[in-house]
Amino acid sequence: MNVNRVKQILSSSADIEVKYNGTSVWIDQLNEDGRTATVHLRGPLEERSIVEIHELMED
Repeated sequence: MNVNRVKQILSSSADIEVKYNGTSVWIDQLNEDGRTATVHLRGPLEERSIVEIHELMED
């Protein structure tokens, strides 16, 4: 995924499915470095991770 698509998803009101390593995640924010994003798993767990945006896939 690229930076522009991450920004579009963050500003969208739609429920856009994004996967990281085959697992559905929510993108919380694009980080200041422009290369990483903070995400968390969909579901009851609120554990957040910082991942490279090129590793995110839109389903």
